[in-house]
Amino acid sequence: MRDQPQAGLPQSLLLLLGSCLPVLGAVLLAPVLPRMQAHFAEDPLVAVLVPVSLTIPALVIALLAPFAGLIADRLGRKPLLLGSMLLYSLFGLLPLWLESLPAIVASRAGLGLAEAGIMTCCTTLIGDYYQGARRERLFALQMVCTSLSAAVFIALGGALGQDDWRTPYSLYGVGLLMLPLMAWLLWERPAQVTATDSAPAAFPWGALLPLYLLTLLAGVSLFIVPVQAGFLLGLLHIDSPQQIGMVMGANQLGVLLGALGFRLLARRARPHLLLLAFAMAGLGGLLMARADSPLLLTFAVALNGLGIGLMLPTLITWVMAQASFAQRGRATGGFTAALFAGEFISPLVVLGLTGGAPAALPHALALVAVAQLLLALACLALPRLFRPLAASAPTLS
Repeated sequence: MRDQPQAGLPQSLLLLLGSCLPVLGAVLLAPVLPRMQAHFAEDPLVAVLVPVSLTIPALVIALLAPFAGLIADRLGRKPLLLGSMLLYSLFGLLPLWLESLPAIVASRAGLGLAEAGIMTCCTTLIGDYYQGARRERLFALQMVCTSLSAAVFIALGGALGQDDWRTPYSLYGVGLLMLPLMAWLLWERPAQVTATDSAPAAFPWGALLPLYLLTLLAGVSLFIVPVQAGFLLGLLHIDSPQQIGMVMGANQLGVLLGALGFRLLARRARPHLLLLAFAMAGLGGLLMARADSPLLLTFAVALNGLGIGLMLPTLITWVMAQASFAQRGRATGGFTAALFAGEFISPLVVLGLTGGAPAALPHALALVAVAQLLLALACLALPRLFRPLAASAPTLS
């Protein structure tokens, strides 16, 4: 390790900022969904395609992140990351000029292709560059930064979309600004630098599959507010993108505080952390379903965010603790795929529960919240159900 470059503040900042780019893709358009739907009102599939335009990147990430992880392990993290950054801006900017709703959805699918590589490589490089408590701290900071950026992006998307729902798409050009910095400041860590990783080992599916399942459910929870808050506010007769953005920003502030809380609670047993996380998300969801004012809804989404913010760093540190250097890309790709698969099916779950009736949305969210509370109790059974999980050390090596 003495001959290898040591990661410092520039590398940390680039990887943390790179991790925020898929968040930009996920939440930037949330405040303008109602106006986008009004613009394409004549399209017979508008009720499906508009929310899908927000979540289709998550589906593509879910499908392709495992392959991105395999490529990262075999061909290198940095080449994949740089190519993905270029595609990110290309596909992200296209809707500024597209006039067809299906074409916009297709461009958003291309964005997901790029985001699969970005998220997998940034998370894997954090695992490569850092070890022990420092690595755990960086993963918590990754959650903090993505949550803080989501709050900023949601508010910014609402402000930019006040006059024209297309304007927020211009922010995807940030990928072109970051590309040369990543090419200059990031490097590839050779696999042979760690002797214990030199021998091939079986991929730890037994330990990871239960974690991937929980990550899938966390992804469902994560996307409830970004997709549904605007429509909940519509039931309260509020349709301003700026106000919608402020409420969604409260949710992301909750996520930020939950991620910060992970650092304080990291020594607790992980099943207990997940119990607390799903319980807070569920209680917030019940309050969302009952909210009869913007103030109560803002409090509810913030409480929901606290639970989400605690869930994700707990899960990613647990996943990374299971994988060697040679397996880290695949392990991260599986985590990324599970998380974004949950994000994609989240609005579809709610749509199935409402049957397409907007007035049924509070009832659907209440059912999701009850499921989260039941899952919180089920987390207590994890040590018995999944022995590999119980055997995992509470800290990273």
